[in-house]
Amino acid sequence: MTDSRKIRVAFVGTGGIANAHAEALRQQPGVELAVAVDLDASRAEAFAAKWGITRTAASLAEAIDGGRLDLVAICTPPSSHFPLALEALSYGLDAVIEKPPALSLSQMRELEKAEAASKGKLSCVFQHRFGSGAQRLLALQESGALGKPLVGTCNTLWFRDQPYFDVPWRGLWDVEGGGPTMGHGIHQFDLLLHLWGPWAEVTAFAGKLARRTDTEDASAAVVRFESGAIATIINSVISPRETSYMRLDFENATVELEHLYGYSDNNWTVTPAPGQEDAVELWKQGEDLASGHAAQYQALIRSIQHGVHPPVSISDAYATMELAAAIYASSVSGTTIARGQINENSPFFTRMDGHLEPWKQEEALNA
Repeated sequence: MTDSRKIRVAFVGTGGIANAHAEALRQQPGVELAVAVDLDASRAEAFAAKWGITRTAASLAEAIDGGRLDLVAICTPPSSHFPLALEALSYGLDAVIEKPPALSLSQMRELEKAEAASKGKLSCVFQHRFGSGAQRLLALQESGALGKPLVGTCNTLWFRDQPYFDVPWRGLWDVEGGGPTMGHGIHQFDLLLHLWGPWAEVTAFAGKLARRTDTEDASAAVVRFESGAIATIINSVISPRETSYMRLDFENATVELEHLYGYSDNNWTVTPAPGQEDAVELWKQGEDLASGHAAQYQALIRSIQHGVHPPVSISDAYATMELAAAIYASSVSGTTIARGQINENSPFFTRMDGHLEPWKQEEALNA
């Protein structure tokens, strides 16, 4: 899109997360919140009234019949992300997909193929990449000021009670795709991968420790990166003191980030190694842009206006989804999984539990 027309956005799904998208998009110049799409007409109408949207529809096809659209924000439960993204591409529309963008690596590959054949482009919501702290850290890494990455910790320690899992679409492999590894910690370890680059191999454990759910409620992994750096990743929804914590030890400094669902510059701490104080002085310079949907949409809208591919493409997100699949594969198989090992011949390529329903097996063994 190269002209000055407003970018007209359709929201598909008008539940809780759609409000974060609407709030973020309302902050972007040159954007019109055009239509609210939901199978539940009353919910669509309430959402439209809240955000000043003049039109509702029961489907994307109906929304398109009612006028020009440029961007689709897919804000539905995980199992519908893949078919809705395919539908948006079939109409030649750009689409933003909430996490996880798909339920399997095979679906990710299908989305890549569909995008290649469409005028539309896909972008995946991994908003932690876009805060100024992450941007500044990435620049410092690339400048060489921090030295080599060495050892890291990446923890998503959250708390969800049993009623949270009693919602019909939660905790099911074929609907949600997985537990906290797919649905919660993925944001934090996506940021880790964005900063430290390609991962090489992973060894992991996962299980159902405290909740009645088909998926895991906690996982722990040790990841080796192509650079040689090593990091631990813990994803939990059974941790009473909630935190999202990342610690990255470089040769010249330790960089820490602690927050819950989003961060600003105040959530970062940089501790230089002795004699390396000058190496991290640049950290104090620049604007403070909080992570979140607004930060990602700022970059996304700019890309549409300039006719370039939006940030966090399906291909960009594949490495993150592949690590999630490898954590599951390693925890179920009891083996170390290398990047690239989960291919079309692997049962974990088409479903994160490898079609084995491992935690049900665990329940049966412990009965």
